[in-house]
Amino acid sequence: MTAAEETALRRTPLLERHRAANAKLVPFAGWEMPVQYTSVKDEHLAVRTTAGVFDVSHMGEIEVTGPDAAAFLQRLVTNDVTKVAVGGAQYALLCREDGGVLDDLFNYRLEPDRWLTITNAANHAQDLAWFQRHAAGFDVTVTDRSDDYAMLAVQGPLARELVGAICDGAPPARMTVAERRVAGGVALVCGTGYTGEDGVELLLEPAHAPRVWDELVRRGARPAGLAARDTLRLEVGFHLYGNDLMASRGPIEAGLGWACKEDTGFIGADAVRAVREAGPAEKLVAFVMDSGIARQGNPIVGGGEVTSGTMSPSLGVGIGMGYVPADRAAEGTRLEIDVRGRTRQATVRPRPLYRRPENKEHHG
Repeated sequence: MTAAEETALRRTPLLERHRAANAKLVPFAGWEMPVQYTSVKDEHLAVRTTAGVFDVSHMGEIEVTGPDAAAFLQRLVTNDVTKVAVGGAQYALLCREDGGVLDDLFNYRLEPDRWLTITNAANHAQDLAWFQRHAAGFDVTVTDRSDDYAMLAVQGPLARELVGAICDGAPPARMTVAERRVAGGVALVCGTGYTGEDGVELLLEPAHAPRVWDELVRRGARPAGLAARDTLRLEVGFHLYGNDLMASRGPIEAGLGWACKEDTGFIGADAVRAVREAGPAEKLVAFVMDSGIARQGNPIVGGGEVTSGTMSPSLGVGIGMGYVPADRAAEGTRLEIDVRGRTRQATVRPRPLYRRPENKEHHG
């Protein structure tokens, strides 16, 4: 990384904490972020067995307020926002008119006419411009709130207990959000996450984030970096924008039809409906390797490509996701993947590839 590149990177309020913990820092979506602290496997398994804490302050936030806030979001995002009560959370996609996916998002309904949307870091500027462009005709105010929040994800079997110990009330249930005092400061506590484990995400004033981080680490939360976040999400089949989601493919191909309600008339609804009715030409599948590791971009023989791949710390085998022709997407289908000129075998498996031992149910 050149001096100019380093200077241009944005930094989270926790950068000094990461440096003190000897984190390996890397450029990511315009930010200087910790990719790992000790080892990816150790951090990953800590989240699966106890609790980890991630600095995800690079994520973007857009606030929509006004009498038409719900109607505006209903036009923009694929899910049915009328199903979200105050204090609720919902996953949705942002699509182009042709159905191509611009981003995947979380919407939190903080008040009847006040919503907070969480965007992916690399897409935030584009998403904000999209929101602003389509606000014409709606009685709404669209505000970039990214500089107003730091964000921590506390994930794992002990995550709620750790947060509850420094919180003035019980952390909210899954897929809900509530304002709480956490370690003496006001925070939005969200029952969401990206690991397949229980836990919460905290939206904090940036100046208060170091204190909350210190308290969580002191109580046993393991600092975890972007690399463990990636292996955790891949084990449970959560999508990563830029890998498994992209503007050139739609939600149905990606297996996200459950988050699309075409009757709401969202931008791209007609295109999504057409693919749903005709059946997609290709589908995103999860797979387990016989040996080795496949990586993003590796061709799949007979058509298709790998979009994500890693060595699974929990399962001890190579795993991944990729797009294949729809007639080759059934569970048990054998795949041949070209890994740097060598053909390796894999088998299509249902998602999630990893299931928590105490809870076989998976919520996407």
